[in-house]
Amino acid sequence: MENAGYTTLTRQSGLAREMQIVANNIANSATTGFRAEGLIFSEFVRPLRQGASLSMGQGNVRNTSFVQGALTKTGGTFDLAIEGDGYFLLETPGGERLTRAGAFSPSAEGDLVTPGGYRVLDAGGAPMFVPPGVNITVSSDGTLSAGGTPLGQIGIVRPIDAAQMTREDGVMFDSPSGFEPAGTARVLQGFVENSNVNAVSQLARMIEVQRAYELGQSFLETEDERVRAALKSLST
Repeated sequence: MENAGYTTLTRQSGLAREMQIVANNIANSATTGFRAEGLIFSEFVRPLRQGASLSMGQGNVRNTSFVQGALTKTGGTFDLAIEGDGYFLLETPGGERLTRAGAFSPSAEGDLVTPGGYRVLDAGGAPMFVPPGVNITVSSDGTLSAGGTPLGQIGIVRPIDAAQMTREDGVMFDSPSGFEPAGTARVLQGFVENSNVNAVSQLARMIEVQRAYELGQSFLETEDERVRAALKSLST
């Protein structure tokens, strides 16, 4: 295969990955707390034994948009949204994780949990307990009270290095660098944060990626026909 073929193939591979990411963004445009993803293309230069080096485009690095999504009022007692830079702290089998999806509910055991059953933690890393049959209120600093009596403060944290966060299970993130209290974030009871995906722009991007992929495919087919014709001419 000639250099042009290698360059086009690496670009096609990146475009195929980007198409999957864009499709996933669109599929989660109505998912509470979802963060849109993108793909970063970079140049990979491969030295050659003879002639100039070979420049190829690679799309291997994903980036996440942490722009806050719109807040929707639900009126639900355990629907919580964070206004500002912060995340809810969750307990999972893999360790503590961060999320912006605040559609919680009390479990049969009285723990505040996510739809997936992961327990919401307080500022000290302990599960939040919700007593049954009492009026529950949540203040702007995350303090949960029952009948006017404070029960604990929901853990609202922020990653030390957001660039190192990795996505897990759609709306959860692992923060290898650790996290710290998010002092300026506010908790709103009776609200949830929508996905920050702009469906219209994602649909437009999907069309752009598809056209770019089709152009690359057309080039590869033309190159294949050219090579076949050249080989046929040489063999006769």
